[in-house]
Amino acid sequence: MSASADSQPQARPRHVAIIGAGIVGACSAVEALRYGHRVTIIDPAEPGGEQSASYGNGCWLSPMSVIPPAFPGLWKKVPKFLMDPLGPLAIRWSYLPRVAPWLMRYLRAGWTWDAVEEAARALRPLVVDAPALHQRLADEAGVGHLIERRGLIYVYPSRAAFEAEANAWDIRHKVGVRWLELDADELRQREPELDRRYTLGVMVEEGGHCTDPGAYTAALVAHAVGQGARLARARATGFVIDRGRLTAVQTDQGPIEVDAAVIAAGAHAKPLAAAAGDHVPLETERGYHAELSDPEVSPRHGLMPSDGKMSVMRTRGGLRCAGQVEIAGLDAAPNWKRAEILRDHLLRCFPGLPRDLPAERVKVWMGHRPSMPDGKPCLGFARATPDIVHAFGHGHTGLVAAARTGRVVADLLAGQEAEIPISPFDPRRFA
Repeated sequence: MSASADSQPQARPRHVAIIGAGIVGACSAVEALRYGHRVTIIDPAEPGGEQSASYGNGCWLSPMSVIPPAFPGLWKKVPKFLMDPLGPLAIRWSYLPRVAPWLMRYLRAGWTWDAVEEAARALRPLVVDAPALHQRLADEAGVGHLIERRGLIYVYPSRAAFEAEANAWDIRHKVGVRWLELDADELRQREPELDRRYTLGVMVEEGGHCTDPGAYTAALVAHAVGQGARLARARATGFVIDRGRLTAVQTDQGPIEVDAAVIAAGAHAKPLAAAAGDHVPLETERGYHAELSDPEVSPRHGLMPSDGKMSVMRTRGGLRCAGQVEIAGLDAAPNWKRAEILRDHLLRCFPGLPRDLPAERVKVWMGHRPSMPDGKPCLGFARATPDIVHAFGHGHTGLVAAARTGRVVADLLAGQEAEIPISPFDPRRFA
């Protein structure tokens, strides 16, 4: 999306506040610095810390992550989501009245396969070439070893299980994703420790992964600070806008005078977006992971077992299994049984893991994916002023899409047309 000349930011160095030190904010800060902007990163917590989705995600850099969460027929499963608190997607009864409008938009967005394809065509440019873009950023920050580009493999117990997802794979192919099919022998050669019930693999060679997303995020923020950015430990609460121009970001530590801002606050972005004139249906999808330390097995690629609907990845900390979607809001207590389900599935994937794992070897985590109901982020200028850029709501694609998002944010701050089409991500699409 390009804006008219009189509504775009001026092409001059500016003092830019990046609100949020997660992976999207970190990438945006690094890219903004390339344009000569003065950058202040605002976040009350430690960059890449355990409180952030950037710490605990599934580690995948997946250019094939173009299918939005909702798909045709999903509405039929809503009663099951409500009745089964430990299913792959669950909705807490107590939160249903509040989330119902978002849920209706969510289901409607995936009502037809044509709608899913339209979303996939929008998302593909945001994630294509992501491993290479992240490799460049990681190299600049001195942590190039955290990015691995070995490809990613979806694994299935049978061809029938793969063909049950044929519509999604057909759409991926239409938007440019390519893959190799691996029969049982080929899959065994590539992943000899994987349970033999998996007889078919789909390898996407352009995929990659990050072995420590939290450390990577922290390194990018440290790199930005090393390049002249300032890290302000504060919580942004609003904006000072005078005659259509931004003059300051309000925080719990007092105002910070700036003339541009980026809302990259993840699941906490909704009130800030409203303060910038855009009321967006942002919701949190609570995700979990279980990470096994000193694992007895070491998969060579990132894996996505179809019967678990989660990612499996060797990380610097051990062997991580991440996934699950729980709709319960920002404040509800975690349901750690969901992480235990991930742990148990990890054991079923690899016979070489001991069945009697001591509790101290398994670390569990819960975090908040910032999700829009149509599976597409908010990326573009705010309604109240062109001095504020929205960059949040990436849902399941936060890590993979962050590198391109940062480049788009820098384009917009410089008054340039974004390097990819961003009209599908216009925050005003929900008005």
